[in-house]
Amino acid sequence: MNNDRILPGIVLMLAFCVLAPLLDTASKLATAEIPVGQITTARFLVQGALMAPMALLMRLPLAISPRIAGLITLRACFLIASTYGFVAGVQVMPIADALAIVFIEPFILLILGHFLFGNPVGPRRIIASVIGFAGALLVIQPSLVHYGTAALYPLISAFCFAFYMLVTQAIATSVHPVTQQLHTSIAGSLLCLPVMLWANGTGIAELDPVTPQGLYWLWLFGVGFWAAASHLCMTIALKCAPASTLAPLHYLEIVTAVAIGYLVFGDFPNLLTWAGISIIVASGLYIIHRERQTLHQARSVLPEEI
Repeated sequence: MNNDRILPGIVLMLAFCVLAPLLDTASKLATAEIPVGQITTARFLVQGALMAPMALLMRLPLAISPRIAGLITLRACFLIASTYGFVAGVQVMPIADALAIVFIEPFILLILGHFLFGNPVGPRRIIASVIGFAGALLVIQPSLVHYGTAALYPLISAFCFAFYMLVTQAIATSVHPVTQQLHTSIAGSLLCLPVMLWANGTGIAELDPVTPQGLYWLWLFGVGFWAAASHLCMTIALKCAPASTLAPLHYLEIVTAVAIGYLVFGDFPNLLTWAGISIIVASGLYIIHRERQTLHQARSVLPEEI
């Protein structure tokens, strides 16, 4: 990979860490009046509306094979569940608390990669994953007391996002990132809209859509806009710099989330939550370190095998 592109990749990853919490903030602001299902649907509708002209301007090929279409539909299903879980979580929880729980996703990916694809996982990474889960429990336990089972929604979001990442990796080399986002948005909209139409007038609090008033139109638009902007930054960053270089920077998102949560909602993590966040971040960074070491060792052995 071109070393001249690493710095732009780092800058774009830092941009993602700033923009992604704005998506969370717009979601939390919207939940005051808008059902979680409607917010989830708005994400896909707005993101699709933004990606379509971009794909056309870039003259990207939009045709995809039936196999890729199936994988993108599966990708959309996992993203719908992940988005719904996170929005339902921040409806009652501080953004930083919910995000800390979602950050166990690298541990889930590690375990899934082992059981689904036979990826080797050493004992030290297993121990780091267990410690990371323990850190998540420090965040979840007091949240369960204060917010009830809604505190488990970010955990569901983390599991679904891990599967979303696995599907994304399966199509990464076959479909342009913008085309991926466009088709995922279309699939997500086609899956969510019938549910919204069915739920209209049912009185189901999480799904029955309402007509947004005033600033709530802005919050709904913000959900899709910041989702598109942040994920586009991350996607381009990964094309500029190695994932092993960018992955540690992802944890800076928690800093932005704490700052915005405090400024907008007056939320600030307590000592137990800070302890959990510290454990999760430390465990995640250790796993990233071990992954980098394993990759370096594999590359150093390769010439000898040739």
